[in-house]
Amino acid sequence: MSDLLGFPVTQHNGQAATLADLAPLAFAGYAHFTAMQVRGGQVRGLDLHLARLHAASLEMFGQALPDAVILDALRNAIRASAPDLSLVATVVSRAGEFVVADKRQPLDVLVRTSPPASGPAGPLSLAAFEHERMLPSVKHVGEVAKTYLLRQAVAQGHDDAAFVDRQGRLSEASIWNLAFWDGSAVVWPDAAMLTGTTLGVVQRQLEKMGVPQRRQAVTLDTLPGLAGAAVMNSWTPGIAVRRIGDTAMPDAPRLLALLHAAYQAEMPVSV
Repeated sequence: MSDLLGFPVTQHNGQAATLADLAPLAFAGYAHFTAMQVRGGQVRGLDLHLARLHAASLEMFGQALPDAVILDALRNAIRASAPDLSLVATVVSRAGEFVVADKRQPLDVLVRTSPPASGPAGPLSLAAFEHERMLPSVKHVGEVAKTYLLRQAVAQGHDDAAFVDRQGRLSEASIWNLAFWDGSAVVWPDAAMLTGTTLGVVQRQLEKMGVPQRRQAVTLDTLPGLAGAAVMNSWTPGIAVRRIGDTAMPDAPRLLALLHAAYQAEMPVSV
């Protein structure tokens, strides 16, 4: 179903979703997804989105839908919507949750579109919480801690939440990857985390641009030695971070310029 602007569109296996399709999913919490921004029917890092869904399905369900099936579902939703949009594709097993399933249980793909988004303007202040996601490499649903800690952060006067693992290392933020700047190189946190598709796009384009980048364990104690910080997700390749926990982060216009330039260097492809 869609309104006059083409939003929202919700499809189940490439067809308009019915109440019967959605009712079981409304109470389910065992699934994974990817989120993307579509402009003119094109997406940056489409290969990374497909790879993410494939790997997550193997991890969670022991099987994966063919890329062709995923692409057909994406195309159908885009055709039924508007040229510019936000899109979430979720893969779920009909076995549901709290049961043992096998590879004979079919997988379904649910696609929802909504108006395009570009994220907040920033700069952002991030409260730091000790938290480690279950299956950190998978973008799965049912992440109650993300919303809970986001709201706790706002209650404390911050904009969002950043996560610190049990070893004291910063990993990621609620729905963001973290990026840091040392004055000459982009520094990626060395910790278990979800590798975002935007992060993947930016990393491979920075490499092509010859921009130095490295992984490093970043702790709250080592933050003062860095020259800036940013967050990124499917909305944007870079929003400035002005504070993490008690540490004020310096402005880093060069970092933001590099992140955005790398993202723009990635040619969008038609879905």
